[in-house]
Amino acid sequence: MELDDAVRRVRVVRRFSDELLPDDAVEAILDAGRRAGSSKNLQRWHFIVIRERARLEALAAVGPFAGHIAGANVAVALVTPDPGAADSPYSVLWDLGRAAQNMVLTAWARGIGSAPATVYDQAVCRTLLRYPGDRHCEYLLSFGFPASPDAITRAPRAGGRHPLSQLVSAETWAQPTER
Repeated sequence: MELDDAVRRVRVVRRFSDELLPDDAVEAILDAGRRAGSSKNLQRWHFIVIRERARLEALAAVGPFAGHIAGANVAVALVTPDPGAADSPYSVLWDLGRAAQNMVLTAWARGIGSAPATVYDQAVCRTLLRYPGDRHCEYLLSFGFPASPDAITRAPRAGGRHPLSQLVSAETWAQPTER
């Protein structure tokens, strides 16, 4: 799959088949995250791979929109220094977004779907994954082959993205209604 096509067609998949992800696909997804650029090349992330069914089901309780994790084949917790700490730069979140998008696109190119989940209940997440107190997990990514075979190949729905004319200004800020 060409990169432009993957970027244009990628979508969130929340329902997964029972088919196991091959180890080499999981390693490629993780390696794609590792290879993301990071501020000052600090690579302030740690990825926790979750495959155990009971743990995946328990992680679905970390937030109101995290239910898809229970049906995932694999989840990856994206752990960083706490972005809310006084000495933590905002670039930690930028770096993490880059790593996550690399993982999602690498999975998509292999026919693997994914969905992000925001962690609302930090205590549950920390208890289940046992990361240190100076670390934070804001997001989990679920991965698996889509339950619906056409999820990867069907055309994106119309109207799913705002047109560039509403999002882009030249040289200085311009309200979309001004153009």
